[in-house]
Amino acid sequence: MLKLAVVGKDVSKSDSAKMHTFDMKKMGHECEYSLISLSKEEFDARVPSLLKELDALNVTIPYKLDVIPYLDRLEGDAKTFGAVNLVKDGVGYNTDGAGFLLMLQNNGICVRGKKVLVLGAGGAGRSVVKKLLDEGAEVSVFDLRKENVQALCQEFAGVAALDKVEPAPYAMIVNVTGVGMHKTEGISPVGAEILSCCEIACDLIYYPRKSEFLRIAESLGKQIVNGEGMLFYQAYYGDCIILGRNPSAEEAKEFFKEYQLKYKD
Repeated sequence: MLKLAVVGKDVSKSDSAKMHTFDMKKMGHECEYSLISLSKEEFDARVPSLLKELDALNVTIPYKLDVIPYLDRLEGDAKTFGAVNLVKDGVGYNTDGAGFLLMLQNNGICVRGKKVLVLGAGGAGRSVVKKLLDEGAEVSVFDLRKENVQALCQEFAGVAALDKVEPAPYAMIVNVTGVGMHKTEGISPVGAEILSCCEIACDLIYYPRKSEFLRIAESLGKQIVNGEGMLFYQAYYGDCIILGRNPSAEEAKEFFKEYQLKYKD
């Protein structure tokens, strides 16, 4: 049986265990999946032993950059984004971007030639921004930590850094800040004045199912997308890496449909 886990600051409400266990079973494997919430000090103290004890480790907010010094090397998108959401055998991978794109595709969203605002320039934000650029979007980014935005702009040409968020006609606004979950549940990173200007509001948060950010957007008649699809798809792509299996977008979609039916609210 595979020993897997996700580590983050607070993963107490994470659906990762359900998703990975579901995927692994569909692929013919059993796994024991743990949710590990750690402070920064605890993370630095425990991550070396976790990497030795587990067959693979998923990494989430806010440790997608912090885990890198503990790894032997980065592969694929992890190298491009400079952020990691999966570690196996000392190698860092990132499946966030692939999961994000499949989520957009399945919601009928095309960003080519369109203006997109990304709120948040951390590990997941970097993945989202790079994939949006690859898809031909015009991307603007805001983060309270301006050093994150500056680092992102230096790495990825074509990103517009914002000092503040003002009303502007965006095709889509993506919340990657994490504001709206856990202790910030009921809070939105931007209000109705900003959201009234966009066509689509996309929140990488999936719990609560409808964040305050999405609730405001929906009340304004906007298309809303929560992050459950992205989480599921990045988990699927990660599990394919763990098992040395070729991923399939069509299979991922089928698995997600079955998963939603099984765990219907």
